[in-house]
Amino acid sequence: MIVFKGSGGVRSGWRFAGFLVLALGVIFLLSSYFEPFAAKLLHIDDSTINAPVILLNELGLYFIAVLIATSVAARLEHRRIDSYGLPIREAFGPKYWEGIVLGIVAAGAVAIGMLAFRGFVIFGFALHGSQWFVQPVLYALAMIFVGITEEYLFRGYLLQSLARGIGFWPAAVITTLLFGALHLTKNDENFIDIFNIMALGLLTCFMLRRTGGLWMAAGFHAAFDFMQFFVIGSSNGGQLPEGVLLNATFPGSAWVNGGQLGTEASWFMFPVMIALFGYVMWRYPKNRPLSTD
Repeated sequence: MIVFKGSGGVRSGWRFAGFLVLALGVIFLLSSYFEPFAAKLLHIDDSTINAPVILLNELGLYFIAVLIATSVAARLEHRRIDSYGLPIREAFGPKYWEGIVLGIVAAGAVAIGMLAFRGFVIFGFALHGSQWFVQPVLYALAMIFVGITEEYLFRGYLLQSLARGIGFWPAAVITTLLFGALHLTKNDENFIDIFNIMALGLLTCFMLRRTGGLWMAAGFHAAFDFMQFFVIGSSNGGQLPEGVLLNATFPGSAWVNGGQLGTEASWFMFPVMIALFGYVMWRYPKNRPLSTD
């Protein structure tokens, strides 16, 4: 039993592994049985990239998985489900909106670089009629769930349970590697895209460390993805998202616009991420204890 238990109860590595196995198991079951049924019922073509598909994936797979896994972990530890960095009392508060602004500015800066080097050419708007209301709302809802769900899945209990045993930054590196591995399923994946994705993962870990919670990270994640999917409309794994704001093309070199992988794989991400780390370090100069209620 000493292998499984230490002075503080079940060892952090086993807590980490148990959470991961439970979350992945729920995702597998839902993706095998629930998602195809829901897609057929709602007439959603899940072979495309659009707001309904993203909503179905986030709500029908990842949100339910993180909710179940965190609920079980919290019950075993006699804590609230929101006590791993997303306290309800801080929901959508100032730090969340600060993250929203950072996400908009970051993706916007990359887009400006793409425009300047002719890797992003805009011909006008792509929306018509009721789409001007429907598509922004659907994409906004989808990205809100993306931000909350993915941050709580990777930087919630998973990171924090492991950090109790091996320290925050070793745990952050391990969970960020998992976060990067999740994106390896994309078509035409390459080193630059994975590097940038993992750097963004470490950035949100840094936000957690300096702000004491995940609400800034969730806001940043949501806004950045909203910009790259809906506003910029760049490719993701070789597919262009549908129902986007702009009628645009992405000619030229992949180092400018990311090619088939889109905004996240652009080399303009490098100076933007350095600036983001610098901002968080300046804005929050000291580590803060985790918000637990």
